[in-house]
Amino acid sequence: MDPYRILFVCLGNICRSPAAQGVMQRLVDERGVAGRFDIDSAGTYSGHHGELPDPRMRRHASLRGYDLRHRARPVTRADMEDFDLIVAMDAGNERDLRRLAATLDEERKIVLLGRYISRHPHYDHVPDPYYEGSEGFELALDLLEDACSGLLDEIMLN
Repeated sequence: MDPYRILFVCLGNICRSPAAQGVMQRLVDERGVAGRFDIDSAGTYSGHHGELPDPRMRRHASLRGYDLRHRARPVTRADMEDFDLIVAMDAGNERDLRRLAATLDEERKIVLLGRYISRHPHYDHVPDPYYEGSEGFELALDLLEDACSGLLDEIMLN
């Protein structure tokens, strides 16, 4: 059976989406189902192509045991075909992804991660911490841990 392919997408692929990739990878590792998944991340903006995640995100993530080594890359047309699920961090990312979708099947693959947030009822998306201080990175990680757990639960039920 082919692995279920998940692509997390934010703007620059240096904060939220590589952190989501790291969070989801740990979750599938901990549940013993890593072989059933292929998890990646990308950005709708290509200005950070090839860079490691933002040092502030790496620092905050490392305090929680995540080692973020993904190199930023832009989302591609091939991604729209190749991935089973394409997960946007906010409405702007979702809108950009929907513009890339060439078919209804591709459009159906796109979901907003915020719909899986359950323990933080005041949030319907994962805010970009790039222009924030430490609190913004901690909040993003809290929301990602919450939402990725809910997303994985839903995938495992189906």
